[in-house]
Formats: sequence, structure tokens, C-alpha cells
Amino acid sequence: MQTGAAEKFFNTAGPVREEMNYMVDPLRRIDYGAIMSLINRQRYFVLHAPRQTGKTTSLLAMVKEINGEGNYLCVYMNVEAAQTARNDVDAGMRAILYEFGRAIAEIKEPVAPVQPISSIIEDVGGHVALLKALSDCCTRLPKPLVLFIDEIDALIGDVLVSVLRQLRTGYADRPRAFPISVVLCGVRDVRDYRIHQSDGEIITGGSCFNVKAESLRLGDFSQSEIRELYEQHTEATGQVFDDGVYPNAWRLTHGQPWLVNALANYATSKLPEGRDRKTPVTPDIIEHSAEALIRERATHLDQLADKLREGRVRRVMAPMVAGEHWPQGAEQPTADDIQYVIDLGLIRRDGPNGKTLVISNDIYREIIPRELTAIMQDNLTSRAEQPWYVADDGRLDMPGLLRDFRQFFRENAGSWTQDYEYKEAGFQLMLQAFLQRVVNGGGFIGREYALGSGRVDLLVRWRRPGGASTRGQTEQRIVLELKTVRQGRSSASVLAQGLEQTARYADASGADEAHLVICDERPGRGWDEKIYEREEKIGDRTIHIWGM
Repeated sequence: MQTGAAEKFFNTAGPVREEMNYMVDPLRRIDYGAIMSLINRQRYFVLHAPRQTGKTTSLLAMVKEINGEGNYLCVYMNVEAAQTARNDVDAGMRAILYEFGRAIAEIKEPVAPVQPISSIIEDVGGHVALLKALSDCCTRLPKPLVLFIDEIDALIGDVLVSVLRQLRTGYADRPRAFPISVVLCGVRDVRDYRIHQSDGEIITGGSCFNVKAESLRLGDFSQSEIRELYEQHTEATGQVFDDGVYPNAWRLTHGQPWLVNALANYATSKLPEGRDRKTPVTPDIIEHSAEALIRERATHLDQLADKLREGRVRRVMAPMVAGEHWPQGAEQPTADDIQYVIDLGLIRRDGPNGKTLVISNDIYREIIPRELTAIMQDNLTSRAEQPWYVADDGRLDMPGLLRDFRQFFRENAGSWTQDYEYKEAGFQLMLQAFLQRVVNGGGFIGREYALGSGRVDLLVRWRRPGGASTRGQTEQRIVLELKTVRQGRSSASVLAQGLEQTARYADASGADEAHLVICDERPGRGWDEKIYEREEKIGDRTIHIWGM
């Protein structure tokens, strides 16, 4: 019995399939003209982008387009299967040549027989097997070959070095006996490869693949493309997205394709109210979808968080999370470190001339401190529980919570931050971990931090019974401004600046109450000097000040 066509859906896993998924034209997301110019000039180059941004979808669309134009034969191969071979070059090449054989089999034009892959390894060995296979194939093809190699940076050690060097060796033989153009696709630029060889030597990708002409980056969705994608769902199902959804989706994702799709997918297929196609998707539904993605640690977010533990990522991220300037000396990040973290999608350039570095979007801004404090939160289970801090009317008792944290910080700051990788942001992250344990399930913490801002801004949005919102709740909004006094600065200047910043942030956030928390990290200061509590008025607003 035939059934009707299944409803399309927002894709969150693997390449987009036009017949199944809503999609933005992948050829519009790249500079196809620039890519074809490089191919026509017989260049080898890199196309990179963070994970799950549509790289494979774009590559497959280009393969179809290039083959349709008829000037070249274009094939796509994914070499991720060779990752487990690590330093075993013969094993890695068997996997890679198998994938190449599959790719060549997709060519619709007649191709003269090529030597069986297994015999190539036996005849010449893995260190020249790819060179021979590509050379033999290209001499038999009726047109020049364009080769897309996906997941190239999944390869490890000697296998990666061997692939890059074999491609470099054959470069001079193009186009008659080697691909006219090779595109390496992965998360990082080839210059960022740090390759650990079996003999212990560490080399960079650039040193063994110096024929790269350019490095291109696949961009994120624009605001108009987010609207275009979501409106495809409206056209297919009749379910509309309120206009207020689009600025929220942009703020939460800044166009990161997986996040854009994941938000809409959760809103329209997992939330009960969103599954009703007669119910509009509202900003409230999108906000709850974002919270759920963060709470459930979706695969994409889990992979992203894993990168935070890399040394070169920590050198960039720790000062940003603390709102501090770059450190001096050995811990100062290099320009390559910064570009690497941008390529991973964790941060982006903002402001005039792109001089300001910020966390890429609000979801990453939230997931980063949660992941960095996951162990802290687990250890706080018996200390920070909701009932103690919730008043009879359902309001969050922030002064009581901060007094308890202050005592906890006094007892544990030294031991907890001693071996902590992100010790530069230890105070800020410990307080956020403490808050997170309390707020989980009953609220949301919005976070504002940027390199050199000198502060971390937190907006706690606590839901309590009552009100006329769609979920029968009203919201308590509490601002916390976190400041640090370091060597060379006076507590009076930090306090004066902090009061002005707290008042401004509280007014902009429409906060019900505002707290300025100052941690004194100057050496030689005793706890009796550092701990205090008082209130000050800035205009009509009362600000609670907490010294720690």
C-alpha cells in the first residue's frame, strides 16, 4: 500500500537531503565563482568550517554542479574511515583507496580499468599508493579530474603526513597524470594541523603540503537565510513563526547552521505545543528549545565543549570568560591560536573592523561556562539545592544564596582552583557553577563577557508561579556584575566602575534587583579585609555590594 510523502524536517545529522529536509541552497553559501576560478587555474586549496555547518552538503552540491557543466570530472571522497589507522600507513591507505574506488565508480562516463587497489598496496606500499592510484586513474579519464577530500583533518599522524606528501609529489604532473585541482575539506586550515608522527616528531600541515593556493571558509547563515529556511516549514505545513522568533534565533545562533536547524527542529517536533501545526512558533517556544538543547548536551555541543580542554583553546578562552585582557608571557595566545579558535566556531570577530573578539552566539556563551564547571556542579550537589534559596512566594533569595556562596568560596577557593585549567577565571566560574545548581530547572542564566571588558555580567531569570505568560509563570530578573581586583588596581576604582556598570546593565535588562560581586585577588590580603556587604544607591536603583 502506498503512503503519502513524509513531512520534511529540519536536519541535525549528516548531509542535507533535498527530498527530506528544509534547506538553504548550498551553492549560495559559498563563493562558487571564486572556487571555480581556483579550479580553472589548476589550484589545490582548502575549504574549512566548524563541524556541522554544511560542508559536506556544499561539497556534494558542487560535485553535481561541476559535473553538470561538463568541463571536468569531479568526485567526492570521505577519508574519515582511515582515522583509526593512526600511524599505520598501509592500513590507512587501504581505507583511503577503497573510498577513492567507490568515488570513481560514481563517474557516469566510461573509465578504462584501473589496477585493483589491493595490488597497488602490495606492489608499491602505502607511502606511494595514493600517488600511483591517482596517477593511473587520471591518465585513463577522458577529462581532467577535480578531487574533493572531506574530513582530511580526521586523519592522524603518519597517515595524514603521507597523504599530504603524496598529493604534493603528484602536483607537478597535473592535469595529464594527476588531479587538476584538489580541495581539502575539514574543520581547520591545513596550517593548523599539529601532526604527531610515530617517531615523536611534531610537524605542521603547512610544512608537508606547501602547494596550497588559498584557504576558504564556509560561512554561516545570514538573518535572511534563517527566515527563508523557517518559512519553508510554514509553506509546507501552514505553521507560522512569529516575527519575534527571528531576532531571537539570530541572537541565540548567529547563523550557525546546526543550531538554526536544531532550534526549529526542537520547537516543531519535540515540544508538545510546537507539534500542533495550528499553534504558531513563538519566541517563548524558541527560548525553551534553546534551554533544552543546552541541558541535553546535544552531540554538536558536546563535541564543541571537548575542544575547550585543548591548551591553545584555553589560552584564548580563559581571559574571555573572565572578561580580562590577554595575559603576558608564555600564556599569551598567538595569532594562530586565535585564528584556530575562530575556525572552530567558538569565537568570532565583531565591532568596527572586526577588532573585538566575542563568543560566537548566545547558546555557545551559555554552554561554555556550563561545560567548564560541570565537575564543580556535580560536587555542589549537597551544598546548592533549590528549596533552601526559594522563598514562600516562589522568589529566589539571592542575598541568602550569595552569603552561602561567599562562605563556600572562602573554604574552597584555594583547593578548587589549584589544579583547574581555567584558573584565570576560577572565581567567575565557581560562582556560575554555584548559581547553575540552584537555577537548573527553574530558570536561566544569561551571560555577557568579552575580552578586556573587565567584568562578567550575569542575568538570572527565575520563573515563579503566577503571571499571564503562556506557561502560567512570571519572571524574576536579577543582575549580577562580577569584578576582580588584581595587583596594580585599587579597590575604590574597581568599585566605582563596577557600580556604574551594574546600574547600566540592570537598567538595560529591566532587572528587579542588582548585585555587584567583587573578588579581591591581590596577594597578601586576608579574608577579614576582603569580605564585606553593603548597599549603595545609583539614581533610583539600590545595588547590593559583596566583597569576597
